[in-house]
Amino acid sequence: MDIIKRLADEFGIKRSQVESAVELIDGGNTIPFIARYRKEVTGGLDDQLLRELYDRLTYLRAIEARKEEVKRLIAEQDKLTDELCELIDKAEKLAEIEDIYRPYRPKRRTRATIAKDKGLEPLADLVFSQTLFEGALEDICLPYIDPEKGVNTAEEALSGAMDIIAEAVSDNAEYRKFIREYTFNAGIISSKATGRDETDKKRDVYKMYHDFSEPVKKIAGHRVLAINRGENEGFLTVKIDTDEAGVLSYLQKKLIPQRRSITSEYVELAAADAYKRLIAPSIENEIRNHLTDSAQEGAMRVFSENLKKLLLQPPVKDKVVMGLDPAYRTGCKIAVVDGTGRLLDTTVIYPTPPQCRVEESKAKLKQLIEKHGVELISIGNGTASRESEMFVAELIKEIDRKVFYLVVSESGASVYSASKLAAEEFPTLDVSQRSAVSIARRVQDPLAELVKIDPKAIGVGQYQHDMNQKRLGEALGGVVEDCVNTVGADLNTASPSLLSYVSGINGATAKSIVSYREENGRFKNRKQLSKVPKLGPKAFEQCAGFLRIVGGDNILDNTSVHPESYKAAQKLLELTGFTLDDVKEGRLGGLKEKATKNIAEYAKACGVGIPTLHDIIDELLKPGRDPRDNIASPRFLTDVMDIDDLKPGMVLTGTVRNVMDFGAFVDIGVHQDGLVHISQLADRFVRRPLDVVSVGDIVKVRVLEVDSSAKRISLSMKNV
Repeated sequence: MDIIKRLADEFGIKRSQVESAVELIDGGNTIPFIARYRKEVTGGLDDQLLRELYDRLTYLRAIEARKEEVKRLIAEQDKLTDELCELIDKAEKLAEIEDIYRPYRPKRRTRATIAKDKGLEPLADLVFSQTLFEGALEDICLPYIDPEKGVNTAEEALSGAMDIIAEAVSDNAEYRKFIREYTFNAGIISSKATGRDETDKKRDVYKMYHDFSEPVKKIAGHRVLAINRGENEGFLTVKIDTDEAGVLSYLQKKLIPQRRSITSEYVELAAADAYKRLIAPSIENEIRNHLTDSAQEGAMRVFSENLKKLLLQPPVKDKVVMGLDPAYRTGCKIAVVDGTGRLLDTTVIYPTPPQCRVEESKAKLKQLIEKHGVELISIGNGTASRESEMFVAELIKEIDRKVFYLVVSESGASVYSASKLAAEEFPTLDVSQRSAVSIARRVQDPLAELVKIDPKAIGVGQYQHDMNQKRLGEALGGVVEDCVNTVGADLNTASPSLLSYVSGINGATAKSIVSYREENGRFKNRKQLSKVPKLGPKAFEQCAGFLRIVGGDNILDNTSVHPESYKAAQKLLELTGFTLDDVKEGRLGGLKEKATKNIAEYAKACGVGIPTLHDIIDELLKPGRDPRDNIASPRFLTDVMDIDDLKPGMVLTGTVRNVMDFGAFVDIGVHQDGLVHISQLADRFVRRPLDVVSVGDIVKVRVLEVDSSAKRISLSMKNV
């Protein structure tokens, strides 16, 4: 297989682009580095396409490796022929390779192997050949009757021969390929309730699947994952049915010649047995595994896109924030952090049941708000969040200064607070107080705080616990890496967690950077990175452009201009009549117009490609810029609504909290997210909810239906 050509065809890009990308990847370069600093080499391939290309490259290389392994295994049996080699080389999927290898795979003891041990293989060959047109079949079987081998009658001999034929039919790669495709295209997947634990309320979760059926080729990924979970939990039975007559007709045409032999009837019976006993169950497992893999990949894409939007939410900069981790019996934990995220104060209040010490709690918070100049209160959305939100809304009305609040997802806060990292960061705080700090900081800088948490615990996916955890971890880790490198990291303030996601830096190197910073003081320039232990020339090349130094020796160190392009940047400034001081002071009026007018000429003079020069121009115009600043800020609140306040027809503004295959969940400020079903997302047909909305989007919605007892809110974005 020509992997490079295959990738170029699949992704619709030039062969040279694939060759360059593969060469860079094999050379140890990271995806963010290639996407940002090797645009001329790859023809401008972005990070998402590069990751997809890398995944596909890995899969195709695995196919090639498996082909060689299968050839070796068959050759060891002295059964490898030129024809087999050609078949293996032409295979494009792992399933096809395994079908070819199936007859040569070492088998456990089967009915066919038992029959072969009884010496019935010659009889099976004779029956299968269908060359006998007269005589009694019993007479043909007589030579194979041997009580010592366990063959006592002609019927037993014939039965054993048919077992051998059935296994041969089952092992035929051509037949299996046809039946697999036939079952996928014509099959129906169905689920039924098991009747187990009929009083268990959890059964209701799978109510729509108690008598469910859908064509295999049309079933949506989220339904596949749902019925898988229901089956695993014992509430559903699942099966795939197909047109058995159609399959048997195909096998008959393949196996039975027009001139029927006296053995044709038995070959036909053996073929039917092969399908029902051996092929159908195996193919059903394969198709269900395929459906599950496809559903998981789809769910991972949704999870990844949601995570990316969440991580790139705009930071609420330079505000003193109070984090509130709600609870009942143990009280609400409070943490106040300054504009840089430094912890200023902590306390515990008891405004919620059973204590209900509301006035005492108000007094404590008023004191902290005045003492530290709190501007924003961040409330976690967990247990007792509703009561805490009502308490805070009431408190704000009693304060003269402007204070706002917002409710944030506390997903993963408990994971972080119990981690070794949190213990190292706040050794004197208990677990719940660390959660309050995290809830405050994730408003100030979602990216910097959320990178401390396992991406799988952040809670913006669907069925994440049912997925291949290794594959999910790799996919989400790639998303975090792309987000961190898109934004960049402040070399003098970034935590080891944040630094470990920077291109070219691993956990050990991140800790080494922080240790160097603590021992030697602030970094003044990027060159100092070369003095950090464990950070070699290759790592420097990969990471330098993504690390920022605010107020350092060189203003270019506070941009994403790579050190390898500093001379080019300075040459551009010289050609256009500006200096680095002008960059620092923001006096670059007319630079872009001058440079773009003669971009090819300037690129040649600066010794870089046109894409790189465009990037340099953008960075010079906005040193220290944060790409998240262009995104709408989160909504700040001063009052609270209740689900009982909602009426059909009301139009409200909300924040998208999660996006699934079937729709989007929107926070409209009533402590219960409403669902905008995929059919209600737009006035047009929507194939993927992510084509319309993303996590963090501020949207207008109309209330369709409210079920207070079930805490269900149906919303629409049509004609709003």
